Amino acid sequence: MSKVAIITGGSRGIGKAAALAAAAAGYDVAISFLRDRDAADAVVERVRAQGRRGLAVAADSADEGAVVRLFAEVDRALGPVDALVNNAGIVGRTCRVDEMSADNVNRVLALNVTGCFIAAREGVKRMSTRHGGRGGGIVNVSSAASRLGSPGEFVHYAASKGAVDTFTIGLAREVAGEGIRVNAVRPGMIDTEIHASSGHPERIARIIPTVPMKRIGTPEEVAQTILWLLSDQASYVTGAIVDVSGGR
Repeated sequence: MSKVAIITGGSRGIGKAAALAAAAAGYDVAISFLRDRDAADAVVERVRAQGRRGLAVAADSADEGAVVRLFAEVDRALGPVDALVNNAGIVGRTCRVDEMSADNVNRVLALNVTGCFIAAREGVKRMSTRHGGRGGGIVNVSSAASRLGSPGEFVHYAASKGAVDTFTIGLAREVAGEGIRVNAVRPGMIDTEIHASSGHPERIARIIPTVPMKRIGTPEEVAQTILWLLSDQASYVTGAIVDVSGGR
C-alpha cells in the first residue's frame, strides 16, 4: 500500500518543493492551498507525472472546519495519512511592535499556530496506534526567526514560530509511544515568494551578508531535510528542531 502525505500550503515555495520530494520518495501527495488553484493543480500534475496519486484541496489552515474537511477528503480520495507537513503560514504586515494591530497579530497566530495544532490533531487521530492507526510522521515548518526575533520587521511572526518550536517538542513527547515522530525544520533565508509578498523584495540582498555561507537557501534544500525527517533513516529522531539556515 502506498504511503500518503499531506502538505499544507503546498502550491508554492517550500510546500511545493516538499510535495515534489515526497512524490519522488514514493508518497501519494495531497496539498492544501488558499487561493491559487492553477498553481496547486500544476503541482498535482507534477506529482502525477512521477507516477504518484495527487490531490489539491482548497483549505484555509486558520479555519478549523476547512482543515477537518481537508483530512476527510484525503481519507476518501487517497486513504489513511502517513505523513503531515505543517507548512502553511504567513509573515503578516511588516512593522514594529508599537505599530501592530490586534488583527495583524491574530491572523498570524491563527494560521501559524492554531492551524498547526488543528492539522496535527487531525493527523494524530489517524496515525496514532492509540486510535488504531499505523504510525507516521509530522514535520512542522518553523523559522530561524524564532531564534532571531526579527526586530523591526515581524516580531509577531517570529513569536508564532517560537510557539511552533515548543509545540513540536511537546507533541513529540506526547505521541512518541504511539508510533508518531514529530520534528521541525527551521529554515533561514530561503529563495521563495514570501519576501516579495511581505512587501520587501530587497530583503534577500540585505540579509545575505549576515549568512555565514554567504548565499540564500533553496526550497529544495529544506524539502530534502523534511523528507529525511519523515524517512526510516530518522527512525530514532523525534522532538528535534533542525536548522536549515546556512549557519545564521
